[in-house]
Amino acid sequence: MDTITHTLFGLTLYAAVNKAGYSRNEKRALFVTAVGGSQIPDIDVISAWWDTTGRYQMWHRGLTHSIFLVPVWAALLALLNKLFFKTGSWRLFGLGLLAVWIHDTSDLFNAWGTGYLEPFSSKRITFGTVPIVDVTLWVIMLGGLLFVKLRKPVKSYRVYRIVGLLLVCHFIIQSVQGYVLYQQHASRYDQFALSAGFVPGQFQIIGKKGDQVEISEATVFTEPRLQVALQSSENANLDRLFTDNPKARTLYEWSPFVVVVDDGQRLGIYDPRFYRDGQSFLFESIHK
Repeated sequence: MDTITHTLFGLTLYAAVNKAGYSRNEKRALFVTAVGGSQIPDIDVISAWWDTTGRYQMWHRGLTHSIFLVPVWAALLALLNKLFFKTGSWRLFGLGLLAVWIHDTSDLFNAWGTGYLEPFSSKRITFGTVPIVDVTLWVIMLGGLLFVKLRKPVKSYRVYRIVGLLLVCHFIIQSVQGYVLYQQHASRYDQFALSAGFVPGQFQIIGKKGDQVEISEATVFTEPRLQVALQSSENANLDRLFTDNPKARTLYEWSPFVVVVDDGQRLGIYDPRFYRDGQSFLFESIHK
């Protein structure tokens, strides 16, 4: 998910806690834990500063998003709370676990995916059932905020808990639809991927069979509508590409499958899940 969505997740989590009886420092620690935990896995973006071998594509949403690092991040937040706010509790630690887990797990549902099982597996796990920027999630969370501001309920934290349930329902509904589409169409291809559209219930299905890649628009209620058919130069030798452009090797490793371009002028690969308006923004190439 994008930074705004993760921030809203953290704020919603903070607002969903009944803070009756909390001291000022305890509330501050709670806020830092909820919002900080919702952001801290994305600290991997700084790895771009020292990446000289084209590995950033694998590092981003890699080890820092591993399920096995969730307690490490929660412990770090607990330590910061002890240092700066002189407070701590198992309940606060548990909130940190939940905040980081929500970040890591929600990122599984979009096309970018995460290294959820690193360091034991470098495979990028992605379901593709929710877009990276999902306005529906924003509407649900901001709708809860608007309701609280206008109606001023005594126990506003209950409203935000309902908001949390609605968020979970959205993920479930989208993922059930994605699963149905996978069951209906994956068998037609050698390799298959989903990419959720911005409108709920709309998806792109991306399938590769041999050297042909098809990108179609689909819903569970309609037949797929072919948007574009792409030719992949599967017989091209990619050794020089990987040597001259290390980012290409990383992209090849990171993507579930790629389209190979060998048109006499360029040799390159791109991820068809991000193909828009005749090109993919995840494209690495060299001039021949």
